[in-house]
Amino acid sequence: MLVALPLTPPVQPMLAKPAKSIPDGEGLVFEPKWDGFRCLVFRDGAEVTLQSRSGKPLNRYFPEAKAALREALPDRVVMDGELIVAVGGRLDFNALSERIHPAASRVRLLAEQTPARFVAFDLLALGDDDLMATPGVDRRRKLEDVFADTVLPQVGAPLAGTVHLTPATTDTDLARQWFTIFEGAGLDGVIGKPATGPYTPNKRTMLKFKHSRTADCVVAGLRWHKDSVPGEAVGSLMLGLYDNSGALNHVGVVGSFTVARRRELATELADLIPGGADGHPWTSGSESEGTRMPGAVSRWRTTEQPWVPLRRERVVEVAYEHTEGAYPSRFRHTAQFHRWRPDRDPSSCTYEQLDEPARYDLDAVLRGEVKAR
Repeated sequence: MLVALPLTPPVQPMLAKPAKSIPDGEGLVFEPKWDGFRCLVFRDGAEVTLQSRSGKPLNRYFPEAKAALREALPDRVVMDGELIVAVGGRLDFNALSERIHPAASRVRLLAEQTPARFVAFDLLALGDDDLMATPGVDRRRKLEDVFADTVLPQVGAPLAGTVHLTPATTDTDLARQWFTIFEGAGLDGVIGKPATGPYTPNKRTMLKFKHSRTADCVVAGLRWHKDSVPGEAVGSLMLGLYDNSGALNHVGVVGSFTVARRRELATELADLIPGGADGHPWTSGSESEGTRMPGAVSRWRTTEQPWVPLRRERVVEVAYEHTEGAYPSRFRHTAQFHRWRPDRDPSSCTYEQLDEPARYDLDAVLRGEVKAR
């Protein structure tokens, strides 16, 4: 029951707010930003609890990580970190997401096929000591000591290579190199932690520096805002890109409009609705094998999401952070509206415009190396 620990779940994790660029001389400790599931680990002897960012238990979905952490960590400890899955030497968020499955048999199979790793980046408690008020650099030093004394000596053990200590640096030039080259291993960017600050649950006291790019996309459909009458306000625009076979793939949505802008878009795009379903590549009966389609039933939803097909005549430039999945990929997060592109022909909106970072070895990231392979 974890009764002997100075901290017990749920504990809200410390959060980060976005920043545009990595600053000089700001008293920050920089770490790679992992693209995985936030996970707080509580170990009290044989008892190990994996807690998600929202406070829910993750034990049933990651039995192999629970076993590895029980084997590797001290008897009484609380750590903050990230669960990740690597496929082909690169982080794979899709493969990680598949682990959240209701069938225990499916979880066991995926635990063998795509085992999760845990990357530790903060120490909240050790033994009888609650460390949340301890300055960040001191928590980092204690975390390094834990790995030197307990985790790292087990190199060669069956579970070696599944529990990692994230690299960290106070060198801003090195952090900028990490930001550039670690993306090739599937990482999100760089995190900056206050070097002398405490651990602040549920407060955005860290900084996150993430990649941002733009792409011109076809506006192929829309969804009405959930709190409005259909036809009154737009909730999101559905984005498409053409692959090298000429198929239009659903790559994500753009949203986060003001109330006034949602109403303006409903009026502005109304003329594209008549005839929008005619020959639309995403409507029923038009599916092509391998084409990404919108609104399908998945493990996240049990019904198809309704949407309105539009004539494929408008092009929008959106900002995005990075993509996920095998080609044809999609945007990892909701894109941001940048501007209309009346000068672009929809047929010119292809995957070729998307930036692909140079490949980088994930294991080299975990070792804190910056040399490109």
